[in-house]
Amino acid sequence: MKASVLRLKLTAVAAAAALAIFGFYSFSARQFRAGANSAGPPPGHTGAPPEQTCAACHSDFPLNSSDGGGNIRIFGLPNRYVPGAQYPVTVTVNQTNAVVFGFQATAVNSLGFTAGTFLLPLQTPPQMQTVQGIVSVNGQNVTRRYVEHTIEGTVPAQGQFNTKSWTFNWLAQPTRGRVTFYAAGNGANSDGGTSGDYIYSTAATVCSSAAGSNFDTDNRSDIAVFRPSNGYWYRLNSTDNSFNAFPFGANGDRIVPGDYDGDGKTDFAVFRSGYWYIQQSSNNQFVAHQFGSPGDVPVVGDFTGDGRSELAVFRSGAWYTLNLANNEFKGFNWGTPGDIPVQGDFDADGKADYAVYRPSVGTWYISNSSNGQFVGFQFGVAEDKPVPGDYDADGRTDYAVFRPSNATWYFQRSTAGFGAQAWGIPTDQPAPADYDGDCQTDVAVFRDGNWYISNSSNGLFRAVQFGSPGDVPVPNAYTGQ
Repeated sequence: MKASVLRLKLTAVAAAAALAIFGFYSFSARQFRAGANSAGPPPGHTGAPPEQTCAACHSDFPLNSSDGGGNIRIFGLPNRYVPGAQYPVTVTVNQTNAVVFGFQATAVNSLGFTAGTFLLPLQTPPQMQTVQGIVSVNGQNVTRRYVEHTIEGTVPAQGQFNTKSWTFNWLAQPTRGRVTFYAAGNGANSDGGTSGDYIYSTAATVCSSAAGSNFDTDNRSDIAVFRPSNGYWYRLNSTDNSFNAFPFGANGDRIVPGDYDGDGKTDFAVFRSGYWYIQQSSNNQFVAHQFGSPGDVPVVGDFTGDGRSELAVFRSGAWYTLNLANNEFKGFNWGTPGDIPVQGDFDADGKADYAVYRPSVGTWYISNSSNGQFVGFQFGVAEDKPVPGDYDADGRTDYAVFRPSNATWYFQRSTAGFGAQAWGIPTDQPAPADYDGDCQTDVAVFRDGNWYISNSSNGLFRAVQFGSPGDVPVPNAYTGQ
């Protein structure tokens, strides 16, 4: 194909797209010239809310038309990202008989703001470029950054047909949270206009930490119970609804499920009279550690931010932690006898904080790992049960309690503010977790072998019979009760 024809088609596409969205997006003259002159689409065509896609101009076929038989895919995203880490990401557009290809992608957090930074490889000539534009999110003008093709990046590699891929690095945002990648792609016929082209879009969500009670690494918490009467764990895998039973523990053990080997899967683990017994999922090996004393309260959490759960116990107002990766021991005075230690990352720095809930005064006391600052917050009454979790998907653990007297959950969310939800009956065991994989904690209770879950992703109610009276719901282990 002659370069002049290719350049004519892409320039026409960019100009038409700019006219189509002129009333919805604003950007500086410099930004517009850069996007148009280098033959990439103008900002704001990834399908991320409230954006359109390239189908706004290439409209011969519906978006994601099955007639074309093609698609766009995003590869390389981690099951969970580490704040500040880099990940190679590949966007691929597939389309039979297409001659040239294009794409635009962005990554946004739960508030609609750009999440992280796109880092491009050194290529001669450059295959990609970054641009930015302004969109309106909830009445607020927000600047978003995009990665997209250049004119030199539209032609498939030599020897490849019907497909084109682009690979760049994503530098994750420095805080925890939910990040969604949006991408739109074009499989074009290179006829010099916008007709006859197929447009595809896709989206993929990643979280900053693995969901608790996640035994199969799909970023969704699994319905699972521990049966003290026989020491068995029973789980219902969220990936395929398969059932699994595993003997690990004994009557009287306190369950401490966590990711102790850093493979993204929850490990079976129990605490017994100062000993930790762990079945590592990465290699199926059994390990035992003496750490703590009888009467200690074990706490599951990643206090170092290395992606592994540490051994931690709370004893009469003092915390003791052991990093299994380097055997580093720490002691920290935080709390008083009678406090309930709670698990959570209240400052979204990727590390668990020392935190307690004091029932006598209904107050939470937090020592932020990010800056060592002390936080005291009154939220709850004496009868309440703490149910900390990320109920607004912003990466911060929220203050939350379940009040048995009226079976109501109360939340003080770090972004969404105060909320309340009636869910359950007074005798239920709270079992909050992310069952639908949207990086947001779902309200859930366990009752005599039945689970009642309120999905945060769509507000739908879910009831599942799994377990028996007397079982301990695994997600309850993360509430500090």
